[in-house]
Amino acid sequence: MRALAGTQQWGFMADILFRPIGEVKTQALEGDIQGEKKEVEGELEIYPEFESALEGIDGYSHLFILCYFDRLRKEQIGPLQVKPRRLVKRGFKLEDLPVLGVFALDSPTRPNPIGLTLVRFLGRQGRHLRVTGLDYFDGTPILDIKGYRPDYRVEEFDVPDWYKRLKDEHGHI
Repeated sequence: MRALAGTQQWGFMADILFRPIGEVKTQALEGDIQGEKKEVEGELEIYPEFESALEGIDGYSHLFILCYFDRLRKEQIGPLQVKPRRLVKRGFKLEDLPVLGVFALDSPTRPNPIGLTLVRFLGRQGRHLRVTGLDYFDGTPILDIKGYRPDYRVEEFDVPDWYKRLKDEHGHI
């Protein structure tokens, strides 16, 4: 898997290469994954050569999963601004939504097709991790896994004005 961008290093553009460590396995329908269903269950099948990297993962309640969005359409890779279309499924009208930078959203449309999600870790059998809360399709390549620790949690946070305005106008986001 070759990244679409390079990095400036030592005065020249170097390629960034990713090697999947496994793939998502789920029986969930694409509509469930694309929709608002929060409890999509599945399995993270880790390739045999990476099984030893799972040592010590047992005991975490949640895991961060980084993936490669391998099913995006060509026009979804690269745009820097989009409307938060996911909100249409929550009753918002597309014409009422602002155009925002993709770094302000969790849209799959990105300059680099990399996804991040937080799942509940249900258990492990060898190199197979059972999880719930998936929002990746069956077969999605996994790039990395990180255990969720308490020091990642923030007690105080804020959201942008556009978010507050939409929430005030509609009572929810």
